[in-house]
Order: sequence, then structure tokens, then C-alpha cells
Amino acid sequence: MNDLLPRIKENVSQVIIGKESVIDLLLTALAAGGHVLLEDVPGTGKTVLAKSLAKSMDLAFGRIQFTPDLLPSDVTGLSYYNQEKGAFVFKEGPVFTNLLLADEINRATPRTQSSLLECMGEGQVTVDGVTRTPGEPFFVIATQNPVETLGCYPLPEAQMDRFLMRIGMGSLTAGEERQMIDRYITAQPLEHIAPVCTREEILALRDSCKDIYVHADLRDYIVSLVQGTRKYGASSGSSRTIAEGVSPRGTLALLRAAQGYAMVQGRDFVAPEDIKAVAVPVLAHRMIAETARAEEKESLIRGLLNSIALPTEDWTRP
Repeated sequence: MNDLLPRIKENVSQVIIGKESVIDLLLTALAAGGHVLLEDVPGTGKTVLAKSLAKSMDLAFGRIQFTPDLLPSDVTGLSYYNQEKGAFVFKEGPVFTNLLLADEINRATPRTQSSLLECMGEGQVTVDGVTRTPGEPFFVIATQNPVETLGCYPLPEAQMDRFLMRIGMGSLTAGEERQMIDRYITAQPLEHIAPVCTREEILALRDSCKDIYVHADLRDYIVSLVQGTRKYGASSGSSRTIAEGVSPRGTLALLRAAQGYAMVQGRDFVAPEDIKAVAVPVLAHRMIAETARAEEKESLIRGLLNSIALPTEDWTRP
């Protein structure tokens, strides 16, 4: 089990260049049992990264290309009348899978976006009054372009809160971009990678993540960070930009993400650096803003990380 995450990371790195921190966060969400929103401008490798991770695991894979005319039933499936059987039959939608790539999710209407809400939050889909479960594990990687892009619909707060992390891809350095050209000039690496782990290994990984030790002082530190976001939301005056801080769901998300990141780093205990590494991608998108942009919310979280004293202890399991 100790070499599972390094195996996946090495496999993905055959395709993706210069995104080690992004891959670490993606693997963190996989271990923690959360979903990921990859956000950046078109052409930064969001879809390729998601596909690389999917092909690295022997899981059922589904993809939905979100467009303005996509209907909720195109996501969840629908019941139709089968004349031969003389009864209604349910046809499963692409959501019934293990790893779902929701590509350009903010190009669909809010009604269609919300069709993923129940499945992401509760691991089930209800159609025509009947509740069904998708595959286990169930992991959603959604990609979106910045909301300023023409033809995009901002994700509602309730949907954003279902994502464990929102991760920006960022740009390549000149050296990394040259390396990309050299790697892709005569080949397509994505076509040649193969699975390096099984479904059972992923399920065991997620069970192990819950056992990662978190020191009592670090639990207090997590609470202090979340409480700090609520103080921003409670502030008043013309300078107020945050309407609400992070919800209790966000508190648990930060805990699980810190445990997952510790696993990615090869440890069986959480260190303060793990919490700091995941705080921005876990907390920033959960803050409900009146006027603040994404960058401003991230800046507020970094300010909290700098202002709240880190406890210093021996964090290893007693």
C-alpha cells in the first residue's frame, strides 16, 4: 500500500510535465474520498491530467462534455417505456461509473450542473423516485474555465461546496514548455499509459486515509483556521467582501485533505505543513463572497495561515 500513490504519480508524470504540486493535490483528494474542480483557462492541460489519472487506475471511467443544451437526464439517466417488456426501463447515465470526468462543467446551465449534486454529496442518484448508487469508489474530476469566459455559468455555492478542492493548473516555465514539445513531438504519451492499480487497492487506500493520525493540537489548529474565515464573514462595513465563512462541511474537508496529503508525503501522521499545503484549495472556494474574486479569497486564507500561530509538537503517532 505504501507504494500505491507513488506508482500512480509516476504514471501520470509520463504525460503531465511540471505539475507536481497539482498531481499531489489530485492524489490527496483521491485518497481522502473527495471530488476535485480543476480550474484554469483553456489549453492548460486540465482534461489531459484527468484522463491520465483515470487511465492509471483500473476503474470504470465515464466522461460528460458539458454544453449549454445538456439536460439533467443526460447526466443521471432516464426511464423509458420498453414495448417488448411492457414496462418502464431505466437507462443509466454516465454518472454510473467509478471515475467521472465532468468536462467544462460551467458551460452547462445551473439546472444541469445541479444534477451531479446528490451523487457527489451522498453517493446516490434519485430518478423518478427511485434511488440508485453509482460505482464504488466514486470520484468526480470536474474542469471549468474562468467564469469571465464567454458562455460560462458560475457554479452555485451548494455545488462548489461539494468539491473537496478547487485547484488551478497554472502555467509552465520556459524549460517545462520545451520539455513538453520534446515529449510530444513524435508521440502521444496519453495513449500508452496503462493501469498501475486496481479498484480494491483504491478502496483500501481510502480506508487507510481515515486512520492517519492527527494530533489534538492540530485539530485545534484546523478549527482556528475555519473559525477565522467566519470572522471575515461576520465583519461589517463598506470594506466587507465575504458574506459567509467556511461551513462545518469545510472543517471536515480540511481534516480529510490533510490526512490525504500526509499519505501522499508517505507519512502515517499529519504535520502542520500538510494543513498549510491544502488550506487554500480546500477553504477558499467555500467562502461565499459579496464582491471578492477567487484570488482575493485565496489571499484571505493565506493571511489566516500567516496570522495563526502554528503549534510545535511531536506529531508522530503515540
